[in-house]
Amino acid sequence: MFDVRLDIAGLQHRYAGGAATPLDLVDEVLRRCAAYDDPAVWISRTAPEELRAQARALMANGPRDDQPLWGIPFAVKDNIDCAGLDTTAACPAYAYRPDEDATVVARLRAAGALVVGKTNLDQFATGLNGTRSPYGAPRSVFDRRYVSGGSSSGSAVAVAAGLVSFALGTDTAGSGRVPAAFNGLVGLKPTRGWLSTQGVVPACRSLDCVSVFAHEVDDAWTVAAIAGGFDARDAYSRPAAFAAAMPEAPRIGVPREPQFFGDRAAAAAYARACARAQQLGATLLPLDFAPLHEVAALLYDGPWVAERLAAIEDFLRDHAEALHPVVRAIVEQGRGFSAVDVFRAEYRRRALQLRADVLMAGVDALLVPSAPSIYTVAELEADPIRLNSRLGTYTNFVNLLDWSALALPAARREDGLPFGVTLIGPAWADRALAAFGRRWQASFAEIAA
Repeated sequence: MFDVRLDIAGLQHRYAGGAATPLDLVDEVLRRCAAYDDPAVWISRTAPEELRAQARALMANGPRDDQPLWGIPFAVKDNIDCAGLDTTAACPAYAYRPDEDATVVARLRAAGALVVGKTNLDQFATGLNGTRSPYGAPRSVFDRRYVSGGSSSGSAVAVAAGLVSFALGTDTAGSGRVPAAFNGLVGLKPTRGWLSTQGVVPACRSLDCVSVFAHEVDDAWTVAAIAGGFDARDAYSRPAAFAAAMPEAPRIGVPREPQFFGDRAAAAAYARACARAQQLGATLLPLDFAPLHEVAALLYDGPWVAERLAAIEDFLRDHAEALHPVVRAIVEQGRGFSAVDVFRAEYRRRALQLRADVLMAGVDALLVPSAPSIYTVAELEADPIRLNSRLGTYTNFVNLLDWSALALPAARREDGLPFGVTLIGPAWADRALAAFGRRWQASFAEIAA
């Protein structure tokens, strides 16, 4: 009855034609969740009868113009509040039951979407690999030996496995882009402040974004447009001011010396992706990414790690043993920075921002590997800091520079593993990136046809 991919347009077409109802969809989602053999995807789920009751309520009122996501199922990363479900941030001792939805969840529910459940993550959103959780390590849908990417691990797998139509994640250092790449998805990392973080457990509050996973750019954009908008309850929210569209023949910057840490399959996949961009009319300009990599280093080697400590300092003091050992080691580094260190780092970030903005001003967007390589769960567990750091090579700098990004699936690597690229633009380039992203996905669809 339902396609493997529960894309929004496909579901809406079935509903409109009477081929299915939201109740049918709920039963199918419950069947798929029960059959999917990776128990680490979910931390909690909406009770089946509650989900069916919500579907019946939608059907009783019928499709409405103000419910563009009528009967569309979605998942929520478990550091984002959903009324009626615990928020754990992948730490059972931290769990609480919120009285209300986070702003983004409330807006999506009001639009008719159905929350299927809360998904696994690297604890307190600290990691890019998906293995740092007491609830287990979700695996890439392409090969179960490999990590799903993190920290929004369960959200990405839930979409890629066809359990939901879309999912919310968060992205501070790449948590909405790396999992997208490792599961063949679109990952929309919005300009900071477009999607409210009210009701989100902070990682680095000044940098955090709510991200969207979907199979199609259109779906990700639809969700972000509904969930986004100014929220006076979020001190970091700001009104959207989207930039003009990207030219049909854009100038796209690429790293002059891309880093793949010896992964030849990833290097070859990126070369093919660059060739695809040229086929779409782009002119590729090799750029010196040195200032961007220096910005990236500030995020974990500088005092911004103290912002992670600020988010959970009281909990850490009373429940240190409850933290995953790698997460605890990272967060506790924040104790080693002074207020003077913070200001010095901000001065350096600002100087690098000027160089980065000059670099960005010469192009319409950047096109980078979403991640320079992919690792097995065993490799990440054996070398958790160094390999995780590599995964952030092309993601860590984006939020510190107040840029926007859109992760896109590319052709698979020669070894069959997934590979993705990310378009990066300045703040509020989200719409322009999405337009090019649609062309990118359409070019792959033409080949498949």
